[in-house]
Amino acid sequence: MKEDHNFEVLHRKVAIIGLGFVGLPLSMMFIRKGFHVVGIDYDSGKISAIQQGKSYIQDLSDTDLADAMQSGRWQVSADYAALAGADTVIICVPTPLSPDNSPNLSYLTDTCARLSPLLTPGQLVVVESSTYPGTTREVVLPLLEKSGLAIGQQLYIGYSPERIDPGNTSIAFTAIPKIISGITTACEQKLNELYSQVFEHVITVSSTETAETAKLLENSYRFVNISFINEFAQLCDRLNINVWEVIQASATKPYGYSAFYPGPGIGGHCIPVDPLYLQWKAAEAGTTSRFIELSQQVNDSMPNYLADRIEQELQGGKKLTAARILVYGVTYKPNIADVRESAALPLIHTLLQRGAIVDFHDPYVQQIKLDKDTILLGVELTDERLEQADCVLVCTNHDVMPIERLIKHSSFIFDTRNAVSPALANRAGTKLVILGDGKATS
Repeated sequence: MKEDHNFEVLHRKVAIIGLGFVGLPLSMMFIRKGFHVVGIDYDSGKISAIQQGKSYIQDLSDTDLADAMQSGRWQVSADYAALAGADTVIICVPTPLSPDNSPNLSYLTDTCARLSPLLTPGQLVVVESSTYPGTTREVVLPLLEKSGLAIGQQLYIGYSPERIDPGNTSIAFTAIPKIISGITTACEQKLNELYSQVFEHVITVSSTETAETAKLLENSYRFVNISFINEFAQLCDRLNINVWEVIQASATKPYGYSAFYPGPGIGGHCIPVDPLYLQWKAAEAGTTSRFIELSQQVNDSMPNYLADRIEQELQGGKKLTAARILVYGVTYKPNIADVRESAALPLIHTLLQRGAIVDFHDPYVQQIKLDKDTILLGVELTDERLEQADCVLVCTNHDVMPIERLIKHSSFIFDTRNAVSPALANRAGTKLVILGDGKATS
């Protein structure tokens, strides 16, 4: 692990609560910059893996963890007492949706309740978990005020949205501009002092509500546009127009257009979740976002739309009932092992509900949980399975996907990602249908 620090920060100590897809890479970054870091997590399995030098996050290698441990500036624990002496506490715990699509802040509130009695004068507490506007001031602040420390004088509180993009190696973590905000001006100054030592660009905004909403806007923008292009793909199917060619042509415009691409739906830890946090907060204020509402409807409709399309295209007029569907790729995007909110999961669930026999193969995932009672184990991608499948359904286009092998041994491929070559499929005599290719049957 390459060190990149100066003498001034060698004795600074940062505690990071939550060692998942955000907290663990953040820990590595602070260690590389010369900070002492203590990581806290409820999950004893994660603590054990770290102590054994086994990374459970694809973007970090075992060597990264081993180097961090050997630096002598990293320790991990499930015990909050380990954060004693930390100058800063950064909260990176999950903020999922409840079953009714309302915010579930239980991880965050439990963390703050545990943290409050341990706080000491001079500490900075930063929330990085994605959440609705007002959370830091209305939820976190009252819980931490129970420490008895004066905010902005003895205790400093702020919000800084995480911007990690799992699997993206095109930009360094430290090069991603860091938005910061504080409950008071003094709190803001403390955040700036911390993050300016590790990020190349620090962007200060006027309030924690602004910073919270900025993260929601970033992901609502993508939520709306991806939903729109999925709806547009359905429209092109009906108009006998290839949406992929349309996008390629439109993308030649050098201004005023950003290309988005169709797929089986919207997945990931942020894009399908953050807009619904904003929608919940809007409803609390007596208003709504019609764009988010319509986008959610489109996203929710994708599993049934794709199931209908597959059934329409099954050879010999076969119905989904008892049709053998082999799904390739279940992660929410290519080349990662993350299935959080993956669009493949509700699609598989829908196919099963409609009577299909579904198997999946993903080189990065061994099993998936479709609901509290249904766990599906991955299968080996054998030539025999490909040949026996009534449909090979491509949900995630991993770089390692053996496209030529799929074409050679499959009779019918339904591709939601435009990853399979029509020319190769034609030469092999394999039926290929691509989402939005303009060939939908009525």
